Amino acid sequence: MGKQQPQELRNRPRILLAHLLKWEYQPQYRSRSWLAMIRVQRRDIVRLLEDNPSLKPYLDEAVKEAYENAKDLAMGETNLPLIIFPLECSYNLAEIFDNYFYPGEPSELNE
Repeated sequence: MGKQQPQELRNRPRILLAHLLKWEYQPQYRSRSWLAMIRVQRRDIVRLLEDNPSLKPYLDEAVKEAYENAKDLAMGETNLPLIIFPLECSYNLAEIFDNYFYPGEPSELNE
């Protein structure tokens, strides 16, 4: 396993979590673009783990570490104050990778 795979395991959850936070905390701005990014990141992470099973034990830690950066990304992209977002990730691993889980109020985009 090269250095690229562990780096991807740190980067992809960050992007996914940032979009889940944006989805939850700015429902009025939800878009097909956000929906697509969530779906693509989920599939890419699953594929990365299938191709590199040795990374699976590090997933929980990677998500915890990624969440700090995800909050910063979401803050920067939404202009919401950082304090709005939970201190720790409120989504569990099953939810993060569930193709039917979109936090917050239901939306016609993900139905």
